[in-house]
Amino acid sequence: MSLGEQRVAGEIEYGAGDHRLPMGSELLTVAEVSNMLRVSKMTIYRMVHSGELTHVRVGRSFRIPADAVRSILGSRINGDQFHV
Repeated sequence: MSLGEQRVAGEIEYGAGDHRLPMGSELLTVAEVSNMLRVSKMTIYRMVHSGELTHVRVGRSFRIPADAVRSILGSRINGDQFHV
């Protein structure tokens, strides 16, 4: 397991109905989030730098809380404006 794949949380719990998005305060890599949202990594970096996506800096890398991804997906489903 590489450093980028290590999980901050112990066991992974998944949300109801979506087994790709972990629950809780797990931190995801930019690559993991881009795969989940099916956008490029550059799009995720733009969202991080613009403040659209909450993030944590770990050394020179960014980690995105699973809850932040869930809120982005929730706002998209609820009809709020979300531009990628």
